[in-house]
Order: sequence, then C-alpha cells, then structure tokens
Amino acid sequence: MSGAGAPALHVDGAGLRVVVVAASWHAVVMDGLLAGARRALAEAGVTDVVEARVPGAFELPVGARAAVERGADAVVALGVVIRGGTPHFEYVCQAATSGLTQLAVQSGVPIGFGLLTCDDEQQALDRAGLPGSTEDKGAEAAQAAVATALVVRELRRPVPRPGGVPGAMPGGTRPGRVGFGV
Repeated sequence: MSGAGAPALHVDGAGLRVVVVAASWHAVVMDGLLAGARRALAEAGVTDVVEARVPGAFELPVGARAAVERGADAVVALGVVIRGGTPHFEYVCQAATSGLTQLAVQSGVPIGFGLLTCDDEQQALDRAGLPGSTEDKGAEAAQAAVATALVVRELRRPVPRPGGVPGAMPGGTRPGRVGFGV
C-alpha cells in the first residue's frame, strides 16, 4: 500500500476466488485501477479472478453482491467519482460506500474499497496507479481484500479448546454457561 503510514502487505492468496467489480466511467483512471488490481492479485498468487464491469460507482454494491452470491472469497470494488457542481457527488459516494460496507459486514466477505472520491480529475489520475501517479489505489484495494480474506479464513477455523472438548473453556465449562462445574 502506498501513502504515509500505510501497511506493507505481502500475502499469499493462492486458492482464493476473487471478483473485481469495476465501474466504467472515467476510462483512463479505471484502466489504471484495474491494472493495479490485476498486478497485485498476480503478485499475491491469486489465479481464480473474475472481472465484471458495471456502469458506474452507484452500481458497485449490486455488482459486489452478485460476486458474493457467486461464492467469491473476496471482492475488489473499483470506481471513481469526481466532484461536480451539484450534490450528485455526495449522493453517489454515500450510496456506494454504504452499500459496500453493509454487504461486507452482512456477508462476511471482504470487499477491497477502491472507490476514488476526488475533487478533480488530476486527483483521480494521481491515485490511479498510472505512470506518474503517486498512488496505486487499485493495487491497494486488491491487497486489502486478499489480506482480509486470509484473516477471515483463519478466524473461521475451529480452535482446539483445553480439555479436548470442542468449544470447552478452561475448567471444562462450555461457552454461555457459568463456571463452578455447572
């Protein structure tokens, strides 16, 4: 990941199914974001990658939902919204962000957030991972999605409990019960 304070993520995503859902507006910026996501997924060893295009950022949540329903281990959502002279910017950004967040939390499937919300086209170009860009948000979103999918996979594995009884707590009690041998 780029930028001050961003973590360096080096992950092995071999065996993960990842769907990249990308908006179509602002073709040059989107080409950069997609190239960065593809590069990061390849570097992580992810070979099961599906790409789907939706018209714009507003449609990213419904495209991501279809990816989750298809069985994706992670989704990378890519888009760009550039501020204009109307409140349209705020509505689209809020709807896309809320929709992607709700889907991730409700489904438990990580969604790499690669939606650029910029004041002007130059800010988008600076973040698109193109030659001369200062950041590569497509790659960052893909890395975050893969890293989080691996964490989720690990956290969902059964944890052996003391005493050899699945779900047993120290002292032989089970979750949801009070101790003292009850």
